[in-house]
Amino acid sequence: MPQFEMSLEELREYRGRNPRPADFDGYWEKALVEMNALEPNVELIPSGFQTPFAECFDMYFTGVRGARLHAKYLRPRSGKQPHPAILQFHGYSGNCGEWHEKLGFVAMGFSVAALDCRGQGGLSDDTGGSKGNTLKGHIIRGLDDTPDNLMYHHLFLDTAQLAKIVMALPEVDAKRIGAMGMSQGGGLTLACGALEPRIKRLVPVCPFLCDYQRVWEMDLAVNAYEELKTYFRFFDPRHEREKEVFTTLGYIDCQHLAPRIKGEVLMAIGLMDEICPPSSQFAAYNKITAKKQVVLYPDFTHEGYPGFMDQAFQFLAGL
Repeated sequence: MPQFEMSLEELREYRGRNPRPADFDGYWEKALVEMNALEPNVELIPSGFQTPFAECFDMYFTGVRGARLHAKYLRPRSGKQPHPAILQFHGYSGNCGEWHEKLGFVAMGFSVAALDCRGQGGLSDDTGGSKGNTLKGHIIRGLDDTPDNLMYHHLFLDTAQLAKIVMALPEVDAKRIGAMGMSQGGGLTLACGALEPRIKRLVPVCPFLCDYQRVWEMDLAVNAYEELKTYFRFFDPRHEREKEVFTTLGYIDCQHLAPRIKGEVLMAIGLMDEICPPSSQFAAYNKITAKKQVVLYPDFTHEGYPGFMDQAFQFLAGL
């Protein structure tokens, strides 16, 4: 089998490199208190896109630090109530996708909520407000501020808040919620399942946002992780603050959130992935204590995996 880093045996045992802050649990408990104190002011605005079997809405709600967030929300026009729901999270810099892509789940009797990540390619706000550079990259946004101003502190809470809102809808069965996403969406799926542990099934595909120090040490701080190298070159060229930087990034490292997940996990990893290297993904997978399965694609990089989305659809259909 081709190999560019650890052997498969080593990957299955790998526990991650990035430091875990000493107050990690308290950090996220405080964050959830902040989120739960919000009045989200949810709006459902009928979309111009409709089908005979699906009602489609632009959903807006207020997230932490005052951001007005957008998601596409679809629900069956008829069928059993309450029914299950799927949360969907998109890749880095993208958006929540098109309406038609979500109709398969609605045809199965599910509601679907697909989030636009704040400050990326969709309709959600980025309220800013952190010290430090904002030229490039959400991983390092807020790194020169207090840890609760990290951009992904806010984004991770957005996923949990969306879950909370959907679970409270009268047509939805709060005990039958799934979450899914690829790359950044895979990382956000892990974060969502950790911060809202009532989520029953999760499908993270080649998750981003895991084990930052490992990625940097492999000299893969390019493409999606380029901002790590850029940050050091601009703001710590001699790496005098290296330990401090990676420890702060540990607050938003999905490997450290993974033990909080209670739902069943189906993950896919390409073993030739040089965007989100397999070891970084296994760092999170190996720390999940809930029921789990990983599907491996030995010759595949950071891309679609043949047959996996059909498998994921059937897995989530069992909610």
